[in-house]
Amino acid sequence: MITVLFFAGQQELIGQEKVERSETNISIAVLKKKLMDEYPKLSLTNTMTAINEEYAEEDRLVKENDVVAFIPPVSGG
Repeated sequence: MITVLFFAGQQELIGQEKVERSETNISIAVLKKKLMDEYPKLSLTNTMTAINEEYAEEDRLVKENDVVAFIPPVSGG
């Protein structure tokens, strides 16, 4: 089981701040695609990803008990 965290507008789009998923040993890219298929309004294409509080690339595998966070872009003004 893995935990996936969402922030800001992502939470509003899916109605939750986190979800538990049974997938393990899948890449971040595959996880993103599955989540976007499940939640069609959710876009994760421009987000940074962290696994267990460390930034991770799209090809990194998600393992059992990992916490994955999708961090939306931040803009200032």
